[in-house]
Amino acid sequence: MPLPLQQPIRLVTFDVLYTIIAPRLPIHVQYAHTFEPYLGAFDPAKLKRSFRVAFRSLEKEQPVYAKGSRIWWSQVIRRTALGAGADKKILDSSLHLIVPRLLDRFSSREGYRAFDDAITVVRSLRALSIRTAVISNADSRIRSVLQDLEFPASLRPIVLSEEEGVEKPSPEIFLRALSAINSRLKQEDYISPEQCLHVGDELDADYNGAHAAGMKALLLRRVGHEDKAHKGSGHLKRDDVAVVEDLYAVTEWVVAYNSAI
Repeated sequence: MPLPLQQPIRLVTFDVLYTIIAPRLPIHVQYAHTFEPYLGAFDPAKLKRSFRVAFRSLEKEQPVYAKGSRIWWSQVIRRTALGAGADKKILDSSLHLIVPRLLDRFSSREGYRAFDDAITVVRSLRALSIRTAVISNADSRIRSVLQDLEFPASLRPIVLSEEEGVEKPSPEIFLRALSAINSRLKQEDYISPEQCLHVGDELDADYNGAHAAGMKALLLRRVGHEDKAHKGSGHLKRDDVAVVEDLYAVTEWVVAYNSAI
């Protein structure tokens, strides 16, 4: 039986946080700025540890923003402050002011910045007639963030775990993004999973999840962001995983791959 012909890449999907955008300041620093008028100053190292513990525990207890993202983040914020030493009585009396302030901050360019290569690469892929989309384990505020940072309208659909009720690394969320794109195409123009490339910074959620959906994948390891706690990174062996250090390399990879067909 002849081997199937290699298919060109026609769609590139991107993770969001630490792939195309990053916090404008470290998250614990932005929390500290918001907490201070209400709760006083915090030890930065203690606040950083407390946020990580709060975030990871909520991920396990309430996956996919089970009770809604506002309640989810309210609990993260409260646990972060308490874990860093906040007075419980003062915190509970001011939480109704702190929560909306932080949620608003991380809904726009105030909280996030685009990586220098991100918008350029989305546009360059568009110029190559390659579609782009987002697949993220994030809540709906990411839509306003990307709009405020002026990402091209061609970066669509934006498929988010909160809205889908499923999150990476489940193959389902990758296939839903592909289905959303194919729903706008004629049947003869449908894109197959083999024609998709996913780019993200988490080994399990992004790289392994995309492969499980039948897609190709590149793992992003940005220089200068090595200290980020990459979930599921384990003992990464670069000869086992296709790794890029910036998004310009994604365009180069796609061009080389498609040219070889």
